[in-house]
Amino acid sequence: MTGDIRLATGLDRDEIRNVHLRAFPEPENRTVAGLAIELLGATTRPDTLGLVAEVDGLVIGHIAFSPVTADLDEGWSGYILAPLGVVPEYQQAGVGSSLIEAGMARLSGDGVDVVLVYGDPNYYGRFGFAAAVRFLPPYELQYPFGWQAKQLHDDSSDNRITRISCVAALCDPSLW
Repeated sequence: MTGDIRLATGLDRDEIRNVHLRAFPEPENRTVAGLAIELLGATTRPDTLGLVAEVDGLVIGHIAFSPVTADLDEGWSGYILAPLGVVPEYQQAGVGSSLIEAGMARLSGDGVDVVLVYGDPNYYGRFGFAAAVRFLPPYELQYPFGWQAKQLHDDSSDNRITRISCVAALCDPSLW
């Protein structure tokens, strides 16, 4: 059961915090929950996309996609996926996959060029993410193999390497 997917709102704040507190081990859970709440209330241009999965009116999963910038052509658009959390009793039930797919479909429809993620290549590889060789992360990575990208719109002619910048909530080297 993957639940119903909808846009996250400020009214979901406590439930989103609870999702991440339950989805991650201590003390990482507090950091991730704080990031999720900060992104929920952040004013970004373009807007940060937050989605929740619900079952019987209860939020069981959350995902956020926030915009990134790069020294590329005018009109280039990129996002980073972080965080993604699902409460333990719904993990392995397709909730995370549904949240990723819904977010990627929305971003693709909005003309976003690339989505980046810093996570498990075995998990995110299932969604078409691969090593992000063109996009340098804003900070040194503890696990460089986890830095991945997925092109949403063909950009095969552009192979320039560029460093990305992220929203303020992600400007914390300890998150990387």
